[in-house]
Amino acid sequence: MFENTDSLIFDLDGTLWNASAVVAKGVQTATKEAGYTHKITADDISSLAGLPHDEVYRKLFPDLSNEQRAELMEKCAKAEIDFLEAEGGQLYDKLEETLRYLHGKYKLFIVSNCQDGYIEIFLHYHQLQRYFDGHACYGAAGKPKADNIKAVVKDNGLQSAIYIGDTKGDYDASQKAGLPFIFARYGFGQVEADVASIDSFSDLQEIF
Repeated sequence: MFENTDSLIFDLDGTLWNASAVVAKGVQTATKEAGYTHKITADDISSLAGLPHDEVYRKLFPDLSNEQRAELMEKCAKAEIDFLEAEGGQLYDKLEETLRYLHGKYKLFIVSNCQDGYIEIFLHYHQLQRYFDGHACYGAAGKPKADNIKAVVKDNGLQSAIYIGDTKGDYDASQKAGLPFIFARYGFGQVEADVASIDSFSDLQEIF
């Protein structure tokens, strides 16, 4: 099914790592310092995985004005980065082993709806830069995930890429970008479409 594949493009949260607990710690810290009483948990963060960063904050803080939310989002974003730089996130089982295997055969990329700087922390904290050929995110480009996928494909001259993610939003973006999709069932979301799937990240070694 994937015999002509030349590249793999990954979602980040729920696909490569789970950083929900650390992100929630950052958001909760900044929220409390800003004088708000909202309680933000890791489950709150993981339930919104895949949404653009500003949409996450609209869901988390629907009662705030746009101005209040924008100000809080800026403070939370800094706190998230600070906590992630200090603690990293939880890599999925056999992630580096599998990336090493895949990198020997394909070009690898990351496209996420996260804030700018988030992918860089994932790569630097866990020393995974060597396995990836590039990345794009909503926070840096201000574009929907499908557009960022298309840009990665075009800019890198990819001929037969596959997108791998864990939410319906990931699946929808792959379809808009015209790419086949592999569903990471171990992640945060659900995909009802009839697509290839994996139950652990290391399953990719069996497929490719």
